[in-house]
Parts: sequence; structure tokens; C-alpha cells
Amino acid sequence: LPKFMLKLRNAKLTNSVMKNLISLLILLFIWAGSFSQTYTDNTKFAGENYSPRMNFVKTNVTGILLKNYSIQYERVFTKRFSAAISYRNMPEGGLPFRSMILDRMDQDDQEGRDIVNNLMVSNFAITPEIRFYLGKKGYGRGFYIAPFARIAGYEASNFKFNYDDEFGTSQSISLSGEVNAVTFGVMFGAQWSLGKHLVLDWWILGPHAGTGKGDLIGLSTRQLSEFEQNEIRTQLEELDIPMIDKTVTVNSSGATMNTDGLWGGLRSGISFGFKF
Repeated sequence: LPKFMLKLRNAKLTNSVMKNLISLLILLFIWAGSFSQTYTDNTKFAGENYSPRMNFVKTNVTGILLKNYSIQYERVFTKRFSAAISYRNMPEGGLPFRSMILDRMDQDDQEGRDIVNNLMVSNFAITPEIRFYLGKKGYGRGFYIAPFARIAGYEASNFKFNYDDEFGTSQSISLSGEVNAVTFGVMFGAQWSLGKHLVLDWWILGPHAGTGKGDLIGLSTRQLSEFEQNEIRTQLEELDIPMIDKTVTVNSSGATMNTDGLWGGLRSGISFGFKF
């Protein structure tokens, strides 16, 4: 579960990250605008009459099951090309599917069950992307490939880390953590028009990878002895986190673990929205 915690930390955008994101978006839409075309109300292509809708506003309805609320705006520039940006947020709350997790845990593992019950998590993500539509219809319809970037933050709190003091008595400190992650990937998906003003977007699969930085911090309610500090330091240093470098610092007030390494994930879901 501590490994799981390190992947559930939220972070606020730093000034440098915001500047990079703004610069990326400006360059994206300038480049996209250079390919834009002027259309009439009765554009003809692929043997049919169709009035392209150039703007799409959608939300990922499957993400709501995980308490992830998102909105995406997509702008079509040509038959084959569009650009989009989305924002996703999961407000602070308990673990998604907490009851399912508890059902699969050992009933005698009271410590683990308490952690799952008390843990609070939240996250956000901003994702700009460009889309290349490969089918005959185009104009925001059909199969597409979408390179994207993602700036995300994760946070977890109210996690109690247990250890034994020099007298063999069980003690605990409260842990909280956050991480910033910047990743890049490619989405494979398909989008359909549902009449003149509705649209269905299937994010089939979108793997992404990059780097993430964060901290896991534990504060003690009392002064820690030298024995307790060594015990906490040993347990934190023994955590095996693949492809992550960590630095552990422990003092009489608590412990901090700084992490830096690879980060990744998968985008998937079904979005529904409006076009105009």
C-alpha cells in the first residue's frame, strides 16, 4: 500500500510548468491555424452533403464512476486535423471502489482495512492534444490518432504509518504526499456524430509516459527517539519502488521521502457532448 500511496499524490502547477503549458498551447494553435480552411454551409465530400461542425465540447462519462470529472474542447481545422485540450479533476475523497477493495482484503488485517477506510485522495490533469482523422468522413468523425501531453498532480492524506518503538509498543505517524508529473503519449480513438448537435468519442487506448517528482511526508505528534528515527528510516529506505530514485530524511519531528523517476499511465473512456 505505501507503493500505491506514492502514485496518489497531487501537486499544484509551478510557474515554470504553467509557462511551458501556455507556450505549448500557443504554438499548437498557431500551427493548427496555419492549416485551417474556409468552409461553406454545404461542403461536399465523400459523396454526401454535410455541414461540418467545427467545435466540440465533451465530458468523459465513464470517468464519473471514479469520481473523475472532466471537460474537453476540440476545434476542427481541416478534414483530417483538429486540436483539443481537456481538464480533469477528482475532488478530495475516499478511495474509488473502496468497498470492493475491502471485500478483497483479509478480514483479520485490521491495520490495512483502517488505512483504506481513512485514506483521502485527489488529482487533476491538463491534457492538450492534436488529432489526425484517418477515415473517409473526417471533420471530427471516424478513427483518429492523437499525440498528447499531460501535466498532472496527485495527492493523498490521512495515511498512518505504523512502527514499533524501543519498548516494542506500536506507534504511528500521519503521512501525506504529493507529486507533479509531466508525460507524453498517443491516443487511439474513434468519434461519431449523433445527429446534428451530438457527438460520441471513444478513447480506445492512450498510453503515456514521462517523469514525476514528489514528496511523502510524515509528521509525529511527539518527539521521536533515536531508535524510532532509525526504525522509520529503515522501513522507508526498504520500500522498493521500480524506476524511482528516493531520498529519505528523518529527524525528531518526523520523516520526508523525496522521489524522482519515471511516471506513466493509460487514458481510456467514453465521452459524450455537443458540437456547434
